[in-house]
Amino acid sequence: MPWHTVIHRIFVVLMFAFMLAPLILIVWLSFFKDAILYFPPSGYTLSWYVRAWENAAFANGFLFSLQLAALSAVIGVVLGVLAALGIARFRFAGSRSVNTLLLSPLLIPGIVAGIAIYLFYLQAENTLDRDIVGTFGGLVLAHVCLTIPWTVRLVTAGMAGLDGSIEEAARNLGASGRVAFMRITLPMLRPSIVAAALFSFVVSFENLELSLSLVGPGMTTLPIAIMQYLEFNLDPTIAAVSAVQILLLGIIMLVTDRYVKLSQVV
Repeated sequence: MPWHTVIHRIFVVLMFAFMLAPLILIVWLSFFKDAILYFPPSGYTLSWYVRAWENAAFANGFLFSLQLAALSAVIGVVLGVLAALGIARFRFAGSRSVNTLLLSPLLIPGIVAGIAIYLFYLQAENTLDRDIVGTFGGLVLAHVCLTIPWTVRLVTAGMAGLDGSIEEAARNLGASGRVAFMRITLPMLRPSIVAAALFSFVVSFENLELSLSLVGPGMTTLPIAIMQYLEFNLDPTIAAVSAVQILLLGIIMLVTDRYVKLSQVV
């Protein structure tokens, strides 16, 4: 084997190890027996997972985050697909500006976006004389703003790689525009749409900055529950909760990649 190939493989292994090291460390810490973290640990235990399971704040936060992320991903994917199709299929004045506007949330820091949306909601409340901040609908709307850019980006990239002659052939054979889109174009965009739904769900589920200023009573997400726990406690319980999140998100990505190769669209 040539020496440069060996060096390249070693470099790749080191890079993967560097990226995975924080995840491995968190999972390792979740099994430490000691409440105060130090190395080497005096032993290993599963008690922190039991403690996390018995904590109502984590359980309720997980369920609420799951509902919020699922709803935000569905709405964001539907709107994002329509927007991506409009930008890619119909060239109109200002289409590039619209595309830039839809992708701009990817460039804005989360804390800045959270404060901006909070101030906008306050102005809307004064205008409409209705509560928006602290409501479930307002929180979902804010998270949809996070999910749309991922859908637009992935579906637009997917459409760029489509062979337009296939849909044109269907139209020549008598299929209407709607039938050709539903039976030809949409199935070919499935990898992009599934990838968009996956990333949208993960981004919404893990979001803290945007949710922090918009949640109301009884609407604590899992990241907020973790932050509140850390205000008064510093033990491996948080590592156990994080390890479960890593496992669940890893399973989602593996199952998705089993049916849709994410490397083709990401």
